[in-house]
Amino acid sequence: MKDKMTIILFSGEMDKAIAAFTLATTAASSGMDVTIFFTFWGLNIIKKTRFTIAKPQMLMQKMFNIMSTSKLPISKLDFFGLGPWMMRKLMKKSKMASLEDLMKLAKELKVKYIACTTSCGVLGLSKGNLIDDVSEFAGAMTYLAEAKESKINLFI
Repeated sequence: MKDKMTIILFSGEMDKAIAAFTLATTAASSGMDVTIFFTFWGLNIIKKTRFTIAKPQMLMQKMFNIMSTSKLPISKLDFFGLGPWMMRKLMKKSKMASLEDLMKLAKELKVKYIACTTSCGVLGLSKGNLIDDVSEFAGAMTYLAEAKESKINLFI
């Protein structure tokens, strides 16, 4: 096994994304190769803007896309969007890095982003809908190959 970490980021919730990126940047800064595999709601984290609606072919894809265009919620106590605002305020007061700062750091540390092609297809997303930092578009077999080589494999 290589000195490598693989993370499946399934959740589109802000607190879980922060946890994933905190772990990824910590591992990368200690010399590990890190891959984050974004699937289903986790793809919302790497959308160019979370308010962009893709032009999907099917009605169901359009509905999923509309439902996922809002700001990232938090997993507990969302309070109709007030929870993420409070969390950002507390993090700033505690001098903790924001999700955006962690994503910038991950880019600097060469954390590899893989977008799940199956999830993109289901949700009607194309390469143009996602940030330029996405290294690869691949499916489950690529994730399995990455995970097989990893010392640490996390599902968030």
